[in-house]
Amino acid sequence: MAEPETRRQWSPRQTRLVAGGIVIAGFWLASLSWWYFLLVPLGAFGPGILREMDWLHDKDEFQRRADHRAGYHAFLVCGLVAGGLVAVFRSEERTVKDLQELASLFLALLWFTWFLSSVLSYWGPHRATAWILRVFGSVVLVFTVVSNLGAEWTGWAALLLHPLLAAPFFVLAWLAGRWPRTSGVLLLAAAVFFTLYFGMFRREVGAVSDGVTFILFIGPLLAGGVALLGAGKQDRLED
Repeated sequence: MAEPETRRQWSPRQTRLVAGGIVIAGFWLASLSWWYFLLVPLGAFGPGILREMDWLHDKDEFQRRADHRAGYHAFLVCGLVAGGLVAVFRSEERTVKDLQELASLFLALLWFTWFLSSVLSYWGPHRATAWILRVFGSVVLVFTVVSNLGAEWTGWAALLLHPLLAAPFFVLAWLAGRWPRTSGVLLLAAAVFFTLYFGMFRREVGAVSDGVTFILFIGPLLAGGVALLGAGKQDRLED
């Protein structure tokens, strides 16, 4: 019996593995020459171009609809940010110190919005948000442990206490499928808290590196919160 569309899993395919390998190679080889970074957009966007040209047939109709919906979400988010930046820079004389940071900002914003929207479409807001929070919490856990080892060692107290910063994400992952609206509000509050705690966007507008950090670290919390609030009274996550 065919599995319902809403329960389909996002299983890895040969195309994704090859594309992912190209992206990783691009990041790795960029340390030798930034021209190799061209492999990153080639791996990230090349398969989509081939699908639109009808040269690549590795996704069914459900997956194509999810990708197109995610692409529209990326268009909306990037358009909103671009319009805001036009207003900011034209409101008075301002300059961008590092143009490569501005390019990195929109590349991260475009891809990350598409990725999160795709995951939410495949898995639904409850399950997707729960997994995003687990992955995010795991990254925070590893980072806090590694940052307290070696030359950064300050004692056992820091090594034991700093990893506790990851605990709220695992708790919110557990709550996501049970009280979605409450979890959504808490996620939005956490996004605001970390934005203020790390002092993002307090520097002059020309320094846009804060935007990339915001997208990669605060973005999952913000996206999960919005998704859960929009989910309403959908079926709870079955563990």
